[in-house]
Amino acid sequence: MIRPAAALLVLSLTLLPSCARRTDLQPVAGEQLPPAPYGRAVPLTSAELLELPPLAAPERRIELRRESEEREDDPFDLPPDQ
Repeated sequence: MIRPAAALLVLSLTLLPSCARRTDLQPVAGEQLPPAPYGRAVPLTSAELLELPPLAAPERRIELRRESEEREDDPFDLPPDQ
């Protein structure tokens, strides 16, 4: 009788190689890629469809403060009620 842990190990070792497979994406049989956007003659490729627009993944901007600044008075910074 096979133990559940051993069965899980064998299953994970057989599925592991399929995780690293890298090939171009293709539509499922019988399906097509979306039509070309308005103003474009040829449809987008699968790689172009996977690219994020700049608004979806903006570049990081880290603004470091070069000098210390006084904090403005915060009217909601009240002591706790007792």
